[in-house]
Amino acid sequence: MCLDHQGRRESRASLCLRRLVVVLDPSYEAMVSEYTTSSIVAFAAPGKERQDSVFNGLEKISQEASLVCVHDAARPLVTTEAISNVLRDGAAHGAAVLGVPMKATVKESNDGEFVSKTIPRTSLWEIQTPQVIKPEILRAGFEQVRKDGVEVTDDASIVEHLGLPVKLTMGEYTNIKLTTPEDMDVAEGILDARR
Repeated sequence: MCLDHQGRRESRASLCLRRLVVVLDPSYEAMVSEYTTSSIVAFAAPGKERQDSVFNGLEKISQEASLVCVHDAARPLVTTEAISNVLRDGAAHGAAVLGVPMKATVKESNDGEFVSKTIPRTSLWEIQTPQVIKPEILRAGFEQVRKDGVEVTDDASIVEHLGLPVKLTMGEYTNIKLTTPEDMDVAEGILDARR
């Protein structure tokens, strides 16, 4: 989903949500619409790849928006503090992503059977969502990656492809991505600890 913010750097209170775009298969809209009675909510169709879905959501954002905050439903444990921090950094730097330093040792394998090398983790970050980008940068980035035929796995990569900086905003290790059944057990533990 994409959150369209009027971002200002002065304070958290000055951030004002203007549009919430939910990228969702049309067959599910009726099921979700009972929770989305506000006029700020809009729907966009998903695309073939993640970047296509984000582009479709971006098309529903007004030209006057100062920030676009892209978040995926696979990370439901993000905190309001983390969102505020990445919005602040996105407003200040043009693009920002939540992330945490890698804790695990990372190995590279060329054949999927044997280790070819160990990658030093001191400079590696695990990137999360939301990712916040000024819409004019994101639109220019989409134009460039389409022109160059580049596929990206996250929104910050689009900014990187333009050669522009992306600010790392310290996230939280509890902002996990739910991809396996085991992740649900971990998420329930995190939610229990927050109560």
